[in-house]
Amino acid sequence: MAPFEKSMEMMPFKQRKCLETRKDEVCSIRTKFPNKLPVIVERYLREKTLPLLDKTKFLVPFELTLGQFLCLLRNKIALDSTQALFLLVAEKSMSCMSSSMGEVYSRYSDTDGFLYITYASQEMFGAPQTATRPPC
Repeated sequence: MAPFEKSMEMMPFKQRKCLETRKDEVCSIRTKFPNKLPVIVERYLREKTLPLLDKTKFLVPFELTLGQFLCLLRNKIALDSTQALFLLVAEKSMSCMSSSMGEVYSRYSDTDGFLYITYASQEMFGAPQTATRPPC
C-alpha cells in the first residue's frame, strides 16, 4: 500500500467523503437493506494498543443491542485479558448496553444518516504481575 493510501485510510470517514456522498451512500444502503442500520465504527484517534478493524462500515439489525454489537466487535479485535473495549456513540456518549441499535440510531445518528461509533481500550486491573513476586 502506498504511503498516501495508508494516510487516507487513517483519516476519519467523515473527512474522506463529503456530506453529499455520505448521504447518497446511506440512501442507497437504506433502499437495498431497509431492515438494517448503517453504522461506521472507527478506532479512537489516540488509541495505541488496539488494531484497526478490517472494515469500518457495518449493517446492523434494529433489534440488536449495543452490548451484542460490542461482542461482535470484540470477536474482530484480539484483546489482552486485562483490556476492556469501550464504545463511544457519536464521539461523546457511552450508551446503555441494553439499548437496541434502533434506539441508539434514532437518538445519535448523524445528519448524513450514519451512526458513528468510536472504539477504545483501557488497561484494567493494574499492571501485569511478575512471576518472581514473593508469596503472601
